[in-house]
Amino acid sequence: MPDAAPVLIAGCGDVGMRLAALLQVHGQRVLCLRRNVAALAPGLPGFAADLADAASLRALPRGIRRVVFLPAPLAREAVAYRTVYLAGLANLLDALDEPALQRCVLVTSSAVYGEHAGAWVDEDTPPAPLGFNGAILLAAEALLLARLGESRGVVLRLAGLYGPGRTQLLDDLRNGTARVPRDPPFYANRIQVDDAAAALAHLLALPDAASVYLGVDDTPLPLHELYAALAQQLRAPAPGIGPPPPGIGNKRLRNARLRASGWAPRWPDTRAGYAALRVDPA
Repeated sequence: MPDAAPVLIAGCGDVGMRLAALLQVHGQRVLCLRRNVAALAPGLPGFAADLADAASLRALPRGIRRVVFLPAPLAREAVAYRTVYLAGLANLLDALDEPALQRCVLVTSSAVYGEHAGAWVDEDTPPAPLGFNGAILLAAEALLLARLGESRGVVLRLAGLYGPGRTQLLDDLRNGTARVPRDPPFYANRIQVDDAAAALAHLLALPDAASVYLGVDDTPLPLHELYAALAQQLRAPAPGIGPPPPGIGNKRLRNARLRASGWAPRWPDTRAGYAALRVDPA
């Protein structure tokens, strides 16, 4: 039976709105917190607030029992990340009835991991962030678990998102500007946006959850294989050779823990997921 109290989605952007719509389909009330509620999809109830402004959170309704925290920093800068992920998370937990919270799912990223030379990585792999973003996300994870403990506090480390509206890679392939390393292979780890939303809905309701999960599809691929497959779908030239993406480390993310908990991706292979976006211009 759906919870009578709304699920608070704090930082309700693209993935958050997809999650909200999914929860509504199953009869769950939602409340979507963001600075500009006019940007919410029709039918989604909004709460206008800034996570960095503690005063703007004081009017949140009492009795909220489940929260998803997935804000978007205003800029790719350390101060912007600290503002939303550290100050913002603390502000939100302070504003809520913390003893009533049954589950808060914090969305972070695989940026908390370091360089692994293409080896497999899972939740037991020690984090070693290569950049400020990963370091701040890791600090936010520690903050959540210190405040709520395991099971009530749950972290979902997402891989790279793709899906409707996320076309930069496809545009680069069409334009012939995409470049990719080949030797040694550098691995792409991806998850389709609706699969990410479904994973969040799953973790909100999962009894006895672990403290950390990796959100990724079943098929990490060498970048040159993924790009070549997408170029073929697009009828575009194969990409040229170039350096690996900076600052993210070469690794293959394993989703075994999330799958064992009962979640399964609709799109287990990124190539099929992109094909479903009708990337073929014909």
